[in-house]
Amino acid sequence: MEAHVAQYSARLLQQEKEIKILATEIDRLKNFGCLEVSPSLEGLRDENAKLKYRLNVLQKSLQEERNKSVKSMININSRVQEIFRDAIKAAYPDLENPPLAVTPSQQPKFGDYQCNSAMSITKMLPKTNEQKVSPREIADNISRNIPENEYIEKVEIAGPGFINVHLRKDFVSKQLSSLLVNGVQPPAMENRKKVVVDFSSPNIAKEMHVGHLRSTIIGDSMCRLFEFVGYDVLRLNHLGDWGTQFGMLIAHLQDKFPDFLTVSPPIGDLQAFYKESKRRFDTEEEFKKRAYQCVVLLQSKNPDFIKAWKLICDVSRKEFQKIYDCLDIKLIERGESYYQDKMKDIVQEFEERGFVQMDDGRKIVFVPGCSVPLTIMKSDGGFTYDTSDLAALKQRLFEEKADIIVYVVDSGQSVHLQTVYAAGQMIGWYDPAVTRVVHAAFGVVLGEDKKKFKTRSGDTVRLIELLEEGLKRSMDKLKDKERDKVLTEEELKAAQTSVAFGCIKYADLSHNRMNDYIFSFDKMLDDRGNTAAYLLYAFTRIRSIARLANIDEEMLQNAARETKILLDHEKEWKLGKCILRFPEILHKILDDLLLHTLCDYLYELATTFTEFYDNCYCVEKDRQTGTIVKVNMWRMLLCEATAAVMAKGFDILGIKPVQKM
Repeated sequence: MEAHVAQYSARLLQQEKEIKILATEIDRLKNFGCLEVSPSLEGLRDENAKLKYRLNVLQKSLQEERNKSVKSMININSRVQEIFRDAIKAAYPDLENPPLAVTPSQQPKFGDYQCNSAMSITKMLPKTNEQKVSPREIADNISRNIPENEYIEKVEIAGPGFINVHLRKDFVSKQLSSLLVNGVQPPAMENRKKVVVDFSSPNIAKEMHVGHLRSTIIGDSMCRLFEFVGYDVLRLNHLGDWGTQFGMLIAHLQDKFPDFLTVSPPIGDLQAFYKESKRRFDTEEEFKKRAYQCVVLLQSKNPDFIKAWKLICDVSRKEFQKIYDCLDIKLIERGESYYQDKMKDIVQEFEERGFVQMDDGRKIVFVPGCSVPLTIMKSDGGFTYDTSDLAALKQRLFEEKADIIVYVVDSGQSVHLQTVYAAGQMIGWYDPAVTRVVHAAFGVVLGEDKKKFKTRSGDTVRLIELLEEGLKRSMDKLKDKERDKVLTEEELKAAQTSVAFGCIKYADLSHNRMNDYIFSFDKMLDDRGNTAAYLLYAFTRIRSIARLANIDEEMLQNAARETKILLDHEKEWKLGKCILRFPEILHKILDDLLLHTLCDYLYELATTFTEFYDNCYCVEKDRQTGTIVKVNMWRMLLCEATAAVMAKGFDILGIKPVQKM
């Protein structure tokens, strides 16, 4: 419906311009004695009146729809932007695409939001009597055209032409009450989208390493966000489960466990098994020949070789699953093998469209704007990663009918993926204006020496050992704080898991994913600063306030319906506004897929809460006896709203807080 309103508004604006032009022309003709009224002007005025009526009806319907979906949290920044968009249109109807700049104010003295469009509009307006219209005059004109609304208390013009916006306290109070009654709900989205997220993607027979950890954590958090806003999400694990390496693995399996078809081979360490087969492949010519024969038999789907391949894949899957269980990751496996039968058609399609060139026996595709061509068939007739990635892209577009496809893959794959996407556009599979296909790239994990994260011996760090080390350090930290003396064994175990895995996830997600980051358990487990340890402790403290005041969940729910949340103290007002910025933060992340914004927001929320709690008594006690004298219930509700938003933020980040720590 918002699209219809925008469409009618644009048509109305265009017609009003045409009416002005015709009216000016008629005035000119009247001066020369031509007094007839133009039929086209009358027609336009008639059509204009109808459009105004239709626009008015649509705007009322839109407001009614918004009021119906009161459970959705409101993105206040977006609503204020809409108000100023309408005000600028009304003040300057002839301006095409006027700039719209509305941001939260950095200081309370500048109000709650600021519109800074006036300075840019000055440059777009023609001079009057050789003088530019001042930005302050423009700001005043915009302010006078602000439509009636429920959000803005007042506006003030400051400096050269800034418009400071003050929100209505009763509006903010109602939104906080709605949050408490309805729970933390997603902001309203225009329509439900189908999203495919390709993440984690380890290779069979190889250990998962810290690069896979980044992809797994970032991809899972993106999926959680998409799921929260109501999108249909397909979480895909694009396993490296096909290729020439399986020839040497199967040949080695035949030698080491000749009865593998009837007795399940006890492969304890698949990484060692892989290294043994690779050493033989590199040093034994006879073994190398047999490995190639095994690849041919596997690709021709010989039943015995398919069984051997499945056995090797199953051993890896069990190891991967241990890590996914630790980190609470849900995935649907769809490895490279899934696309094998689709690759022949991909090559044929590119050939039929005339995009294929021969190069030394290979079939290659040059994509405009890309420096390296795609190799879609090798000289021996085999397919490549390029072919399987094209097949995967097409399947996700045509069979899954995805509106958004996100590849959570390291930055090193950037050129390759951009070339695959460009090839998909070139052949007409998708239009980037309609379907969003994006590479959510990430940097590498560094050790504290700022070099690639390795063990002391220079080997890749095994992910399962890293997680076990996290659990050990987490327990040591809890015991240092003597939490083992106040928590039950079950509570201590829950706190250990929450802190260990929460800190590992948060350390990754709190950095801009585009950058490399230094892996440090000491920094992760520090309960000062922007860390999961600090936020988890802050969360348990907030949750304990009501518990220690003997206020249960039912009492809080009743209070949320009956008690008005007062925002008279400056710290109450600051906290209330900070809580309600949550939907704005989510909208931003949906746009740029940068999850550190959510981490920064949660840290800001926790520190804003601390300011509030230090200055505003929630529970008043007798100084001598310590007994509770008074509970300020509206402040208890602010505590509850803070905790509710933090809990939802943790959930999107894949972190499990505990009630006691």
